[in-house]
Amino acid sequence: MNTVLIIVNVAVLLLLIFGLFMMQKKHVSFSKRVFTALGLGIIFGFIIHLIYGTTHEVTAGSIDWFSIVGSGYVKLLQMVVMPLIFISIVGAFTKLKLTKNIGKISFLVIGILLATTAISAAIGIGSALGFGLDGIHLNEGDAEKARNALLQEKVVSVENMTIPQQIIELVPSNPFQDLTGARPTSTIAVVIFAAFIGIAYLGVKRKDPEHGEFFAKIIDTLYAVIMRVVTLILRLTPYGILAIITKVTATSDYDAIAKLGKFVIASYAALILMFIVHLLLISFAKLSPVNYVKKALPTLTFAFTSRTSAGTLPMTIKTQTKDFGVSEGIANFAGSFGLSIGQNGCAGVYPAMLAVMVAPSAGINPTSPSFILTLILVVAISSFGVAGVGGGATFAALIVLSVMNLPIAIVGLLISVEPLIDMGRTALNVSGAMTAGVLTSKATGELETEIYQQPNVVEA
Repeated sequence: MNTVLIIVNVAVLLLLIFGLFMMQKKHVSFSKRVFTALGLGIIFGFIIHLIYGTTHEVTAGSIDWFSIVGSGYVKLLQMVVMPLIFISIVGAFTKLKLTKNIGKISFLVIGILLATTAISAAIGIGSALGFGLDGIHLNEGDAEKARNALLQEKVVSVENMTIPQQIIELVPSNPFQDLTGARPTSTIAVVIFAAFIGIAYLGVKRKDPEHGEFFAKIIDTLYAVIMRVVTLILRLTPYGILAIITKVTATSDYDAIAKLGKFVIASYAALILMFIVHLLLISFAKLSPVNYVKKALPTLTFAFTSRTSAGTLPMTIKTQTKDFGVSEGIANFAGSFGLSIGQNGCAGVYPAMLAVMVAPSAGINPTSPSFILTLILVVAISSFGVAGVGGGATFAALIVLSVMNLPIAIVGLLISVEPLIDMGRTALNVSGAMTAGVLTSKATGELETEIYQQPNVVEA
């Protein structure tokens, strides 16, 4: 009987996918298809949750099949991330678009990412204090105990690591290993390796123009092919979002969310306030925040549902270049650096809130100016090298809490609401990267304002 019900659920998903496909055939805009998929997924997932619950065999079996579409789509995006980063950064050198301003661009992108992370940490601190969050009264169940046992093992790898050692971890020792994404800092390591290749190309071009031109043609060809792959994958976005959000709404533990509702509300209040800061920065640059929201929403929606900044990278770059008018080089730098440096949600808001919550248990006054300033500084510096995939916030929190000599157990106590909050954090991470790209492009005079001012999202 359960098998029949699973087949019915899969059939319903296929029917919804067919409906989205017909919308594409009728040339319905990409944004409308994305939000239609989001709405359908919420409704379908909630119906499954109401009928079967989160742990029923039918729910588990259905989600297992749905993952072919949802997780499969995310894996396709992750498949192209490292090749895209490498070719994009090297291509920025071969196209001679960055060579004159490479230092300025790098400084601006990294500076904006770190500055916004510091601001997000301050907002996280304010939210935790404003809502009166307290980590002492959180309950530890079996799941939380198991999570904390794993965290105790994980923290050993980071608690004794000094800031200089953390910086050294960013440097690639085996670029081929980093191209597989083997380390939390693999993304930034690939960026550094690609930058060295680009600088080496400039030297070869100056001394041996023939070989330099040949290398540039190879890179340009590879870039064109990879971007074509990205385009093909992005066309699957509505279907991926449908399956992913169905899984989220069907399997969420709403009772646990209700019990930790105050923390969830405080977290989203901080995330929304930081997003407003992004819009204010866009406004200060004399650009329309309305256009930013309208064009960024499909990408932010995918980041929200998928919970992976790395998987969203192809969309992040596409949105910056095709919709905002950011130059390819700056878009690639901002998108790539944004995966490992200055993630406003995962490395900014979240660790700061947890530190404030557990400070009293360590005998520290969380309202002390010295504690607050130290925490903001530690959060900003520790934001280097945070992985752009699920779990990056945990890694960031462990580093910050360890450096501040605060108990790490609170990270495990929030496991039941972690997925829900992580959705908002990931969307804010991606918005921070895109904001850095737009502001840097504007500051260097490379932003095509005509493209930015166009009201519609460009089709993939």
